[in-house]
Amino acid sequence: MSRPNSKSIETGETEDTSASADRPASEAAPPKSRRKRLIFGVVGLVLVAGLADVGFGYWTTGRFMVETDDAYVTADTTLISSRVQGYVVEVAVNHNEQVKAGQVLLRLDDGDYRIALDTAKERVRTADQTIARIGAQIAAAEAGVVQAQAQQAVAQAQLTAAKRAYDRAHQLLATNVVSQAQLDQATELLDTTTASLASAAAAIRNAEAQVGVLHAQQAEAKGTKHELELAVAQAQRNLDLTVLRAPTDGTVGNMSVEIGDLVTAGTRLAALVPMNTLYVEANFKETQIADVALGAHVGITFDAIPDKTFEGRVESISPATGSVFSLLPADNATGNFTKIVQRIPVRISIPETALVVGNLRAGLSAVVEVDKRSGTPHAKMVQAE
Repeated sequence: MSRPNSKSIETGETEDTSASADRPASEAAPPKSRRKRLIFGVVGLVLVAGLADVGFGYWTTGRFMVETDDAYVTADTTLISSRVQGYVVEVAVNHNEQVKAGQVLLRLDDGDYRIALDTAKERVRTADQTIARIGAQIAAAEAGVVQAQAQQAVAQAQLTAAKRAYDRAHQLLATNVVSQAQLDQATELLDTTTASLASAAAAIRNAEAQVGVLHAQQAEAKGTKHELELAVAQAQRNLDLTVLRAPTDGTVGNMSVEIGDLVTAGTRLAALVPMNTLYVEANFKETQIADVALGAHVGITFDAIPDKTFEGRVESISPATGSVFSLLPADNATGNFTKIVQRIPVRISIPETALVVGNLRAGLSAVVEVDKRSGTPHAKMVQAE
């Protein structure tokens, strides 16, 4: 009798214990379910709000934007090269150094060019002496002309006297006052003075011709002097070209010259990048270019300046695709043809706010979005019309 009671008591205690253990779990279940529903609800609201924001942004702005990531920061780089030959004696700047316009970049050995300049100047001085000598000869020749003219005047006076003597002797011969011998003497004197006058006239022409020749020689000497002066200017220019200066403000890069190097004319020595005139060159597909207009607003995002968008403007649109200006343009008439979407380069200005950051360099990547609602409508691809 006592065993069943003990079993029943033990069984009852076991049931009570299990019931008490299940009760907290069943009571804790409803709060967890409510939290899950709350979390799912919040996440759903966030997703709906995000989709609504994206949809609103696309409807109000996104559908009017023409985007491409085929865009790069570009600069009108100036290649530094020498126009004369010589050995480098000084490199005045360092790699990647910022320089000002007119600043000395490097110097070449100028000894040969100084000698050439001095030689050219000496030749000019010699030409001056030649011109002065010919000038003195012209003065002497002109004096000879005056002397010949004076001799002609004397000969003319003698001829006049000889004519009077001949006429008088001829008249007196008829009256037998003078003899035939005297008449012959008067005739001889007349012939002599006539010849003297002709000789004086020839001397004048000769002296005047000599003056003309000397004037021609002087003009030739002056022309030679002008050529020598040009040679001096060229020698001075060559001497000045031994000093290479920066043509504009910018940063020196890609230097490939050291002291002692022999530089020849046309050798590329460095590149000068004007950092204050950087711009973006974006390559739009031919299917997009109809929506790109001059002066349109452009949103620019640079990989070097993340999480920040700058506003630029469309400055110009290339008159042809990039493949047309390539070194080896495509020839689509060769028999095999595969259509490829072409791209047209568009130049976009970079605002000053982006340039002052200092992180931009030529060649960096960018993403641009052109607002097709802005710009000059008639300045699209039909701007040439």
